[in-house]
Amino acid sequence: MNDIRIKRVYDPPVPDDGARILVDRLWPRGLGRDSAALTLWLQDVAPSAALRRWFGHDPGRWEEFRDRYRRELESNASAVGRLAAFLRDGPVTLLFAARDERHNHARVLAEFMAGEATERMTAP
Repeated sequence: MNDIRIKRVYDPPVPDDGARILVDRLWPRGLGRDSAALTLWLQDVAPSAALRRWFGHDPGRWEEFRDRYRRELESNASAVGRLAAFLRDGPVTLLFAARDERHNHARVLAEFMAGEATERMTAP
């Protein structure tokens, strides 16, 4: 369940992507739905609109954004559960549209899901 990858949705699909899941709340600009080659568009797992606006892709707000988004994920069992189901079946590539590949919500989501998997495996 730990085979989580992240990449920009604009990058071409490759066979080892596994399930390609778009985790943005908004559809990416300039991308046709057919060319995205998605397995699923899971909008509900994305940061809330308010959190996304507050962050504004400002690296200076990164640490606080990570904390706030993790709290949103902790209270979003339904969307996290849907994503976890795909992870049980094989590799998953989380797709995002942001230009900043280091400071984006898909990275936080991948870390969160990896932590969830570790907790499940070590639980009595």
